[in-house]
Amino acid sequence: MIFNSLTFLVFIALFIPLYFSLKGRARLLWALAGSYLFYGWWDWRFLGLIAISTMVDFVLGSMMEKENEEAKRKRLLLMSMMLNLGLLGFFKYFNFFTESFITMLQGFGLEPSIHTLKIILPVGISFYTFQSMSYTIDIYRRELKAEPDFVKFATFVAFWPQLVAGPIVRASDFLPQFQKDHDFKWERFTTGTAQILWGFFKKVAVADSLAPIVDQCWAEPMAFTSVNLWIAVVFYSFQIYCDFSGYSDIAIGFARILGFDFPQNFRTPYFSKNFSEFWRRWHISLSSWLRDYLYISLGGNRKGKLMTYRNNMLTMLLGGLWHGANWTFVFWGFLHGLYLIAQRFLGRPFGQLMNALRFPKPLKGGVNIMLVYFFTCFAWIFFRSPDFGIATDVINNMAGFEGFNYVSIMNKFLVIKGIMVIGFLLAVELTDIKWNWAGVVLKNPVFRVASFALLLWMIAFFGTFGSNAFIYFQF
Repeated sequence: MIFNSLTFLVFIALFIPLYFSLKGRARLLWALAGSYLFYGWWDWRFLGLIAISTMVDFVLGSMMEKENEEAKRKRLLLMSMMLNLGLLGFFKYFNFFTESFITMLQGFGLEPSIHTLKIILPVGISFYTFQSMSYTIDIYRRELKAEPDFVKFATFVAFWPQLVAGPIVRASDFLPQFQKDHDFKWERFTTGTAQILWGFFKKVAVADSLAPIVDQCWAEPMAFTSVNLWIAVVFYSFQIYCDFSGYSDIAIGFARILGFDFPQNFRTPYFSKNFSEFWRRWHISLSSWLRDYLYISLGGNRKGKLMTYRNNMLTMLLGGLWHGANWTFVFWGFLHGLYLIAQRFLGRPFGQLMNALRFPKPLKGGVNIMLVYFFTCFAWIFFRSPDFGIATDVINNMAGFEGFNYVSIMNKFLVIKGIMVIGFLLAVELTDIKWNWAGVVLKNPVFRVASFALLLWMIAFFGTFGSNAFIYFQF
């Protein structure tokens, strides 16, 4: 079930009124049942995976809570991680590593007759696996008490708003919110609805409007002139941002209506002045998860520069692999690891050079933002490409600057439409920094009605309606 579908509208029309009409245990069970229905709508067979992961982590967490011997606690944690990563590895990476092994043997002149099973990837497995793992890791670190109520824990793992594409909400933030019923509140409804509408605008008016240009250019990059590919790369940077952050906004908005507070998952990432800042603004729940459970566990920046560089690179490589079973995702992670290392190595000399050239502070900030955005877009080329051959074709054709003029632009109407919706998006994000639109919507009823009407009109006028799945469902 996807947010931008008629089925989902029927689902929430039934789910939300009954949710608020129930109390206590009955409401919790309804939330769990609704979450399993929401997830099982794709393929009911995958409900077994999330149920097994939930039951095992609940039992292991309870055992770890009662166990005082460190060696036994570590074994229990290892069992949890082996189960979660084992399921994730099998369903997400079995085909990838088998095919990579076959390719390697073929490189040595061998012709293996290995056949892959073509394992189907369960929707959202990367998200709920990391969410469940954070629970057992925090118990092992004695930063969290085990949840004694299985229904609460199962609802935490499967809660439908963020189940398939995040944000990754940690048990320490989410489980305490189940301790009491949340009554319907008009303030939560209005602010939640505002965030939902903004998320739908990002998805159907921006991301889905940009998708046709992007898909055409990546399908056959050598058939398009340089200017079209430059446009496609810029459009893709906003397509993936609006597609993913749009889902997060919708999820956070529905959770808020239901009485729960989820952390912000995106914060104007393309206005970042360095790559560390970019990762504090992009997919915040994942980047903070990787920082707290991987980067810091590897040693962080506490063991000298070389070890810090290693830890940066390993974290980003694994972050790239988390996104998908393809070497282009790994290379995307490698590029961002390289960017972080280069930032540490060259950041101070570059800043000193700009000071020596007497760059005004606003101009200096603008230059940094443009550089970060340019290199981020370069990495997106590999993220979007199904293989290195396509990525190379895109880069080579862009670098040729052939036909770099207005006449060569194809699908001018779609390009102009894309520029308009991106311009509106950036105008809202830039002014939100100063005026905090969410606060204005909450305080001023007139502005609330006007902003809702404007967003609905923008969605209706610019939206592309085809029930297109969100990009991050594949991760």
